[in-house]
Amino acid sequence: MIDIYYVEEDKRIAQAVKKFLTQAGYHVCVFPTIDQIKEALKRMRPALVLVDWNMPDGTGILLCQWIRQNGYGLPVLFIAARSPIHSLISEPEDYVVKPFELDVLLVRIRALLRKRCGAVKQQLSCDVIKLDRSRMQVCCGAEEVHLSPSEYRLLLHLMQNKGRTVTRETLLSAIWDTNGTDVSNNTLSVTVKRLRAKLHQPECLKTVHSIGYRMEDSEKIV
Repeated sequence: MIDIYYVEEDKRIAQAVKKFLTQAGYHVCVFPTIDQIKEALKRMRPALVLVDWNMPDGTGILLCQWIRQNGYGLPVLFIAARSPIHSLISEPEDYVVKPFELDVLLVRIRALLRKRCGAVKQQLSCDVIKLDRSRMQVCCGAEEVHLSPSEYRLLLHLMQNKGRTVTRETLLSAIWDTNGTDVSNNTLSVTVKRLRAKLHQPECLKTVHSIGYRMEDSEKIV
C-alpha cells in the first residue's frame, strides 16, 4: 500500500480527502501542523507529501524547501486557495486550487507518483524474501505470500531500512496512523508474529531485545 503524508489543519477537509484516497488504495496519515509532519518524516519517508499551502506554523513552500534541504527527495503536491507564483513550483511539485474535485486530486497524485516511480527502487530483497513495490507482491522463495496491509507496511519499512535496527516506537508511528487510532506495543508484537509465520520464520528478521527489529541478510549477521 502506498503511503501519503497529508498536512492540513481543517479536520473536515482532511477527513474527506483521507477517506477518498483510502478508498482509492492509499494509506494516508494526516498531520495538523508542519512541525508534526517534519517529525514523522524523520522516521519514515512516504511516497508523496500532500500539503496545504498556508498552515498556522508555516507555509507549504517552506516545508518543501525543508524536505529538499534534508535530502528526502519526495514529490510534493500543494493545495492552495489560489494559483501559487509559478516560479515557486518546480519538479517534482504540483498543485491543485481550492475548491477542487477529489477526482482531480487523485489524477495529480498518480501523475506525480508515476514521475517518481523510475527513481524509486521497486525490488527489495533479504535472503529469500523478495518484495516488489510496483506490484505490491511479496515472495518467500518461489512462494507468493499474501499479507494484510499492516503486515505489508511492516515488511516494507523493515526492508527499506535493511541492516538498521528500527525501534518499536518508530514502527508504531510509521505503520499505523496514530491520530485517533488506539494502537499499542501488543499490536506490533502480534503483527510481527503473523508476518514471521507467513514467511516461515525467516532468520533474517531479527528481534533486538527491548528496542525493535532489524532485517539483515543472514550471511551478514554476526
